[in-house]
Amino acid sequence: MTRLTTVARGLITAFAALLATAPTAPAQASTEPRAPEDFVALRSVDPTIIQEMRYFTPHNFVGERVDGYAQPICVLTRPAAEALHKAQRKLLRQGYTLKVYDCYRPQRAVDHFVRWAKDLDDQAMKGEFYPNVDKTRLFADGYIAEKSGHSRGSTLDLTLVKLPAKPTRPYHPGEPLVPCFAPKGERFPDTSVDMGTGFDCFDTLSHTLDPRIQGEQRANRLLLKSTLEDLGFVNLAEEWWHYTFKPEPYPDTYFDFPVSRRSLTGHH
Repeated sequence: MTRLTTVARGLITAFAALLATAPTAPAQASTEPRAPEDFVALRSVDPTIIQEMRYFTPHNFVGERVDGYAQPICVLTRPAAEALHKAQRKLLRQGYTLKVYDCYRPQRAVDHFVRWAKDLDDQAMKGEFYPNVDKTRLFADGYIAEKSGHSRGSTLDLTLVKLPAKPTRPYHPGEPLVPCFAPKGERFPDTSVDMGTGFDCFDTLSHTLDPRIQGEQRANRLLLKSTLEDLGFVNLAEEWWHYTFKPEPYPDTYFDFPVSRRSLTGHH
């Protein structure tokens, strides 16, 4: 009888140990990669810069929230965030504020873009973001790639807003789409100054120095460009909104931690 009791007790102990080591949802979540120490939330460096994180919302070329965007916050390497803060101080004195659309972008978000680009049946957002581009051409024409400089943490997409800044109205999924290069009064009203096209417009009109963009539109692009370049940012010639801070702290590393405060938790 004593031997049986000992065996039973042993089985119960073994079962309890098994339960204790069984994977649970919280344990799974804790295995998410974290950001290195020198990544920061932009708001902690400059709370005045407007954040309209498009890939957290369905208002983007994919038409849904993109993988990896757990919160609508801008995350950057500290040197990039501090340089952006300096740019903001200059622009505020001229009656403008910066507005960021995207900052650090995890590799899983880029993978989501790639899957979407290969699905030729999904053209829900074509009317706004790529009206004149055949979806089969997105890779060949360089609009989608399997790696993004954004994943290195020092690249961001941004624009200018004239002060006083008004809030952008919500985008309603399924609303009629207007081409991103339509006249400003017809495009989605995102409160930015007129840059000639909207953000993420897959068109050659988005090339920063496209000769067809003149007058006020060109002046706005050049104001953004000169302000940022003076502080160490380099523009991607094909996208007026895309800038990378140089030298990059992580020029060869593509991170995949989620966009969230939790990814930065515990940092000083």
